[in-house]
Order: sequence, then structure tokens, then C-alpha cells
Amino acid sequence: MSASLEVLRDRWGIPHVRARGVDELFYANGYVHAQDRLWQMDAARRRAVGRYAEWAGAEAVEADALARRMGVAAASRRDYEHLSGQTRRMLDCYTQGVNAAMAQLPLPREYRLLEERPEPWEPWHCVAVMRQRGLLMGSIWFKLWRAAALRTVGPQAVRWLRYDDGGQERLVASQALADEPRWIASLQDLEPCIEALLALAPPDATIAGSNNWAVAGSRTASGLPLLAGDPHRIFEIPAMYAQLHLSCDAFDALGFSVPGVPAFPHFCHTDSVAWCVTHAFADIHDLYIERFDDAGRHETEQGWQPSSRRVERIRVRGGSDVEVEVTTTRHGPVIARHGNTGVALRSVQLDPVDRSLDCLLPMLLARDVHAFNEACRPWGVIDHSVVSADTAGHISVNVRAIVPERDRLNGWLPVPGWTGRHEWRGFIPWERMPRQVDPEDGLLVTANNRIAADGHGDYLCTDCHPSTRARRIAERLAPLARAGVEDMVSILGDVDSARAREIVARLIAVRVEDEAARALQETLRQWDGRMTPDAAAPTVYMAVRQEMTRLLAARSGLDGAATDMFATLAAPGVAPVNQLWWTLPELLRRDDASLLGGGSWDEIMAQALACTAARLRPGPWGEAHKPVYAHPLGRQFPGALPAPASHPVAGDGDCVNANGAYPTSGLPATYGPVARYVFDTSDWDRSRWIVFHGSAGEPGAPHYSDQNPLWARCELAPAPFSRAAVDAAAVSRQTLDVPEIP
Repeated sequence: MSASLEVLRDRWGIPHVRARGVDELFYANGYVHAQDRLWQMDAARRRAVGRYAEWAGAEAVEADALARRMGVAAASRRDYEHLSGQTRRMLDCYTQGVNAAMAQLPLPREYRLLEERPEPWEPWHCVAVMRQRGLLMGSIWFKLWRAAALRTVGPQAVRWLRYDDGGQERLVASQALADEPRWIASLQDLEPCIEALLALAPPDATIAGSNNWAVAGSRTASGLPLLAGDPHRIFEIPAMYAQLHLSCDAFDALGFSVPGVPAFPHFCHTDSVAWCVTHAFADIHDLYIERFDDAGRHETEQGWQPSSRRVERIRVRGGSDVEVEVTTTRHGPVIARHGNTGVALRSVQLDPVDRSLDCLLPMLLARDVHAFNEACRPWGVIDHSVVSADTAGHISVNVRAIVPERDRLNGWLPVPGWTGRHEWRGFIPWERMPRQVDPEDGLLVTANNRIAADGHGDYLCTDCHPSTRARRIAERLAPLARAGVEDMVSILGDVDSARAREIVARLIAVRVEDEAARALQETLRQWDGRMTPDAAAPTVYMAVRQEMTRLLAARSGLDGAATDMFATLAAPGVAPVNQLWWTLPELLRRDDASLLGGGSWDEIMAQALACTAARLRPGPWGEAHKPVYAHPLGRQFPGALPAPASHPVAGDGDCVNANGAYPTSGLPATYGPVARYVFDTSDWDRSRWIVFHGSAGEPGAPHYSDQNPLWARCELAPAPFSRAAVDAAAVSRQTLDVPEIP
């Protein structure tokens, strides 16, 4: 190892790290993560293992209890022990850097307010943080929602409670449009699940997304591929991603890192390959209803089997300790129990051993998309549609996920755990996972749309996002023959909403008596369906659609599902009105009034227009939709931890520029593109990137919110990569002395 390494920072405070060897580079990776984001990575570690209530108090108890029941800490320790020697070495070096920064640098403000000090970082904590960042994403929420809905309004409507498909769906696997209808489980198919669910009622019961794409060299001005996209997440403070550049003798890589984890799990380019991900919505979680006897055993098709049980204690800041019972069946941890019935979770995120972090170094060393796809084989902690491109001109999409082989019915509801009919039969082989290299038309697009058509081949998913964004991106890309970086930036900022036009066409046609409601209709009549920040019509549309969704929840009785056991099993819980937000367009398109309690959609629309007119004073969409950020500890320490203030934003959840809002939170955006990027394989120095607040994680730091003005306008900052470009962009240099790493 060399005695020292160098950290250069550009005008945005982004670290560009240079070292000779891999060991000292990952030491520096840990050091700069702790230097910029120590409290954030420590909070993620505590959330992962169920110790966040020690800081956040009672509001964190339910999430901590779930983490304890799932055994995240034990699974992360186990996984670390099963990683390759080179991966453990990487994590060990990263850990040394984190702990050195803790010892050498002033602690962030949060520790002073909490009167705490960070505990030493351990290598397995990186595994825990990576797991926490995608924990329970995807299919589990849809199954919980349908279970809660069934127990609220009965089984008849449950089979329709899926996200809107927008008509024809665009597929990731073949990049084609699916002409066939989606497979829908019949009530007869679901009968065993329904019986098991209804038996679970307690005695007193009544009851983000992302975009990415690649453009081949045949369609670009340079003759080599472009890669672009944006991850959509809740606007958490500090942001999930930190910009970083790591350079050593073995590789040179720039991308969005995850504080607490070395390298670049999701978005990166090296000097040869670029890659990026969207959530694939593969079904990697199953819920089993279990029957227990008085001895605590659970029923199987082969008789009663013993369950393990222990009690854990959660310390709560400002409150009494809480005891949590942890029970495990053959399927996995029991996340809820009522008398002699319970619900067990089996998830790829917990079972089997996860070796996702074994991918990180091979991904950095891959020289083309074929080697990159091969490097992704062990990835299982969360499911992704990975788009990649290389300097030889190849582009690829690869669904990297470990998906169990089992019955397609498992995707609809929690299933009986005692019959043996819904068990996993192993895992779908890597060779059979959807993958495509160098499509004829030179375009690859994914946007959380369906991986592959229903009813053919392996069962991969039941629920996914509508194809709205994927279709719009493909529409924008199709005419391009000499595409450049600016074309990609323009598409990232696209605010056209086909869904808005479709719903507005119905709204302006409905008969209303109220004069103010007719004025709203006239505003909508003049609108082209673009969610631009300076127009008032998007504000009207969003307010009316949210009101329609609230009325749907009330008329159907599904607003009562919020208190059902299944809606509250996993923190933060299932909000029925937010689930119905995605279902409403499909019901409206089919004029399906089965959930309206005898009413019609015309009645719902007229009432929504009247209610909105009575309370809304339409202003510019950019102001109404402006995100309101909050520090996670802001309520505990009012005024002491100011969050960044955002500039006005455009778009909504149906646009490519997907700054989304839900009925539970009103008009301000609560999730959206937390980062954006364009990677140019012909000249990496022409690449661009941005995050939604800044590179620093501590309130008040110089780079805490300096990127927000550009981000809000969908502008991207330069991403210098070559040595000359980085030297020219550097405004500071720091030399780190590296200790001997055993």
C-alpha cells in the first residue's frame, strides 16, 4: 500500500479519490462517506438492526420491532461470513476508513443534540445497510393491501385491485407491447387464501419507481451509446445517494454511492462500462398464514412442527423499554400473531444467504456488458432491471434478481402455510432471467413496467407500475437519429402526462351545476396535459384527482382498511387511498362502478369538482407542488436541524419527471428523482449528474443544498472523469495518511 492518497473536491464538494491500490481506495471510500454522511449511515445501520428508537423515540418502535422479528442483524452477520475473501477485504478496508474518520473528525450536529457518540463500524454493518435500503420494497405491500381490502369489503373486488396498466403494457424483457390481457386470479383460485385470511380476523374486527434507458451508437451523434435515468425515492434528508469518484490502478469509477456501503451498487460508469437500475417489481416476498397449537408448534402438511421463540428488548429514547416476541416457522419470521394464527414472511431478502455485495468489485472490473451481466449473478437483496452500455458499443438490459419458483397464486394474497401447496421449489436459474443485448432498434427502456408478459414462462411478478413513463420515454427516443447528452437531459425533464389528458377528458364532459366547478372545468378544457410549473391547470387536475380518490375510498368502504391488521403489519403501513390512487385510472377507463356503493363515476367526478372548487384557489403548479423536506430528527429537536428548502418543481408521478404526490399528503411532491444522470460512453467527461439537495449531509454545511436550484429546473452539473478534467474542476485537495491494514 502507498503511504497516502488524495481527495480532490470540485465546486459542489463532490469527492474525487485517487489511490494506487484497491485496499487504500476503499479505505478512502469509507473515510469520505463518514466525513460527509456519518450520521446518515449510522441511522441506516440502526434502522436495519432495529435500534433506531434509541434515537428517535416511540415513533420508531414499530419499525424496530419489525426489524427484530425479521432478524435483519443475524441475516447480515451470516451473509458477511459467506462473502468471498476479496469482498470481505473490501468491507474491512472500508470499515477502517469509517472508524478513522470517526476518530479524527468533528462529529455531526445530530450527535451533539442526542448526546451520543457513534459506535465503531463493523464490516457486516455494510451488509445490513445495503439490505435496509431496499428492505421489503415491492410485492409485499400489494399483498398486504389486497388482504386488508378483502377483509374490509369482501372478496368480489379484490381481483381488480392492481395498478393501472394503461391499456397495452410495454415489457422490459422484449421491449414490446403486450396485446394479451393480464392474468387475473379467479375467486375460485383464491378461495383457500380467502378462507385463511377471513379466519385470521381478530374477534372484534370489522376489519418509487425510477426511469432508465440506453441509446445505441446507431442513434447518437458520437456513434457510441448514451445511458440516462433517474432513481425515484421518498425525499429523505440526507439523500440516499452521494456522488463519488474512485480511481486506482485497478479501475476508475464515478457514480452514485450509498453511504454505509462501498463502491457503486446502482449507478456508475467505469472507463469501459456504464450501468443503472430501476426497481423490477419481481415478486420476491411471500406471506404465509400459520396455524399454531397451544404448545407453540405450527401446522404443516406433515403434521405439527416446532417453532423457535425468543424475546428481545428495544430501548426507547424518552420512554420505557419495549419487549418484542420473535417467533420463526419453517417459512420465516412471524410478523404478526393473533391467538393461534399468525403471518410469516418468507423473503429472498432474508432467505437464502445473500451474496449481493460479492457483485460490487467484479462490476467495477467488467470490461463490457457481457462481463457486467455475468458479474451480477449473485445479486438478490433487491430486484432490478439493469441497463448497461460499454465503450465497444453494446447496450443491454438484465433483470438481476433471485426469484423463487412457486405458484402464480402466491402473488395475490397471503397463502395458507399448512397445505404444502404454496411452497418454494427452488429459484429461477440466472440463465432464464429476462435479458436482452443490442436490440435491433437500438433502444432499451425500463420504468418499473412489467418485466415479461403474464402467463408465459416463469412467474416473475403480479404487480408493477403502469407503462406510462416507459411509453413516453420510448416515444421521445424513437425519432432521434443523432442523439446527444442534451437530448437525454430534455427527456429527463419531460412533463407530458397522457394519464392527465385521459382523466381530464372525462372531467370536462361531466355535467355540473356549481358555477365555480364549471370554472375549474374551463381551466382544464384549455390545458394540454403538460405538468409545467407556471400553469394553474395542473394544480386543478391534481387536486380533483386526489379528491376523486378520496371519494372512491369512502364510497367503497376501503378507507376502513387502514386499520386492518394486514394494513399495519409492516411499518409504515398501507394507506388505502394511496393504493387506490394507482387503481382509479383503470376503473375509470372501464367505467367500472363496482366499488362506488351504487354510485356512478359521473357523480364522483361532479362531487370532486365541487369539493375542489369550494376550497382550492388555483396557483402555479410549481409552487403548489414544491417539496417540503424534513430532517428525520426535526420533531425531536425543533429548529435545530433545518432541512434544505426546495425550489419549485414540475411533473408528477405519471410523467418522466416523476415528482409525485399522494392524496394523504396533498399537492406537495413527496417523492421523485432523487438523482439524475447521463453517461456518455464516447467521452466520459461529457457525462452529467445531479442530486436533489447536495453532497453534504450535515445541516448548514456549504454543500447541503447547493444542487437544488439546478435539480428543480432539471439541469445537470458536469461530472468530470479524466485526470485532466478532475484537476481542472478541483477547488480543494486533501491528503489522507493510510494506516497499515491487516
